[in-house]
Amino acid sequence: MRFKDQSKLDSSQIEDVRGGGSRMPGGRVAIGGGTGVVGVIVALVVLLSGGGGGGSALDALGALQDQSVGSRPPASGALESCRTGADANSDDDCRIVGYVNSIQAYWGDAYRRYEPARTVFFDGRVSTGCGAASAASGPFYCPGDKKVYIDLGFFADLREKFGATAGPAAQAYVLAHEYGHHVQDLEGTLDAIGDDREGAQSRAVRSELQADCYAGAWAHNAARTGYLEPLTRDDVADALNAAQAIGDDRIQERFQGTVTPDTWTHGSSQQRVRWFTTGYDSGDPSDCDSFRGRI
Repeated sequence: MRFKDQSKLDSSQIEDVRGGGSRMPGGRVAIGGGTGVVGVIVALVVLLSGGGGGGSALDALGALQDQSVGSRPPASGALESCRTGADANSDDDCRIVGYVNSIQAYWGDAYRRYEPARTVFFDGRVSTGCGAASAASGPFYCPGDKKVYIDLGFFADLREKFGATAGPAAQAYVLAHEYGHHVQDLEGTLDAIGDDREGAQSRAVRSELQADCYAGAWAHNAARTGYLEPLTRDDVADALNAAQAIGDDRIQERFQGTVTPDTWTHGSSQQRVRWFTTGYDSGDPSDCDSFRGRI
């Protein structure tokens, strides 16, 4: 994926707390995601989740305990050089800033009640409105403070531990998935998950698949946000490869040697690919209702 060189980036949408910890009151359960794949090693089904209930590598955060830790203001000094699309094309951190800008620009137009949410860059451990978390949790969305959290080392794990190509479009997919959970939070969908957090037909899985579909809807419209050039076939293939690599069945088979649908929290590889494709083909979030019928 390439950015338009002259597009203007807004690094204020990012809090960079790498090299330190922040402090926030614990409260609600975090949704692992987006895409969150790193935690899969610790909790095989905590993959791409994101905001309030899910499981898969990214959803490993679903088990966060309520905690408090001391507070710190947003830090974006290292990102101040991220000013244009040309910076995003040449710098890894700036590329993530650009994706966040594009995703939020899309939802600002597509959903009239959309409220911007910051993404937090951390390394190692971080304290959130949902409790303390580590890089092993993978990317996740915390409804307690309405922020997306990511240790950027996750993308290397996505490639090396899960066998994904993990190119730029895969990175964008992970972030778009997590922001999909933020939209669900604003819609009230996350609250409907309740205790139905495991199983191939569970509400947790349905939530993850809807977030995948929302990610696809953003990808369809990404070039219209003013930040990105139109996606290529290779870009779409990269995103689909990531979705496939972090399906619950693929992860379980890779790390357990057996597949147990009753413990799924994010959906199978086939389901994740299908729901991302549904959103990408239509570009309309209203086609992303994964809560009706069988999935």
